[in-house]
Amino acid sequence: MIGKVLRGDDARRLLYYLYGPGRANEHADPHLVAGFDDPTELEPSRHPDESRDFRRLAGLLAQPMAALAVPGFDKPVWHCAVWAAPDDRLLSDAEWAQIAAGVMNTTGLAPEGDDLGVRWVVVRHAPDHIHIVATLARQDGARPRIWNDFYRVREACQQAERQLGLRLTAPADRTAARRATRAETEQAARRGWDEPPRTRLRREVCTAAAGARTEREFFIRLQHAGVLVRPRYSTIRPGELTGYAVGLPGHTAQDGGVVWYGGGKLAADLTLPKLRTRWARPPGAATVSGAALSAPAARAVLRNAAPARHAMRGMRPVSSLGCAKRTYWCGCGSARSIRDRQPGVPSRWRGTPGPMERFAGTEAAGSPLGSRCRGVQPGDPGLGGGVRASRQPVGQVG
Repeated sequence: MIGKVLRGDDARRLLYYLYGPGRANEHADPHLVAGFDDPTELEPSRHPDESRDFRRLAGLLAQPMAALAVPGFDKPVWHCAVWAAPDDRLLSDAEWAQIAAGVMNTTGLAPEGDDLGVRWVVVRHAPDHIHIVATLARQDGARPRIWNDFYRVREACQQAERQLGLRLTAPADRTAARRATRAETEQAARRGWDEPPRTRLRREVCTAAAGARTEREFFIRLQHAGVLVRPRYSTIRPGELTGYAVGLPGHTAQDGGVVWYGGGKLAADLTLPKLRTRWARPPGAATVSGAALSAPAARAVLRNAAPARHAMRGMRPVSSLGCAKRTYWCGCGSARSIRDRQPGVPSRWRGTPGPMERFAGTEAAGSPLGSRCRGVQPGDPGLGGGVRASRQPVGQVG
């Protein structure tokens, strides 16, 4: 059983949708199963043409908001959809009412025995889920506390699973990767992309983090994968790198700016502090030697490390998308020169710019960030390089 919390500003329009046919005529027999009062008394009346009149119910839900003694919420309508698992048994209206009451009690919006909680109703228009609609105003004139309501809903769902013998699901421990939103998925489908940008960026960041041994190498790997990187600095200690955000060329907002995703928006373990703990060497750890490498593996390490160091020295800041106040690091020019010097590269490819270089346009002469960039700096040696040719764990060759 899962629950999803949404916020809105018009309870009447939401009720109209829940009682309507749905986007694909999937709503069947919509009715109330629970609420702050007897659901049979709250049920919207019918017009002669069988349509519903929601004015009375919407007015009852809105009454506490008019009596608030403090400023209310910008979006005062709390909407929670609760779904049962596909292999769960068919639940009765009474069982769904019990689940909804547990959600309202656990979230603290309408605790059990508190007659002055928020006003709420539960609409059921399908066998496998319900919709809880509430207004965020207590009947005693106070504002309810909604902090971490999503996690409280998760706890209520797990409690219902145990009480009713339903399929058990994992707790919300805040470690799962962020899934692409519906808007991001639909945008990817409209533009013909194979996957949403958030999904691709998470994969690229995970790949770069897994292959990197230092912070510098991590950022270089991202840029070689075609990912734009925006560093974030401390407001208390200028010059201290505290985070990063990533974006994709061509994925822009309506104003033409890049859509950025912080590491924590991709997955909980992709924040810069979490990645730094991964790269930090434990005190007293022995230096890994490459003495056990075979001769072909050692040559592969050295062969791949040299071009990477050259690319690192050739890193220059590139001002992208006409944003004068933002500088994004890109090493595509150096990567191209390295590619042109590699044996086996067809002559028709030599001298042609890669996709990142074409996107970046022209290279800037200097960096407004200067020495402040602690993640990737021009001239920093010791990238470590790619070791794709080696199938053995590689540390320090020597």
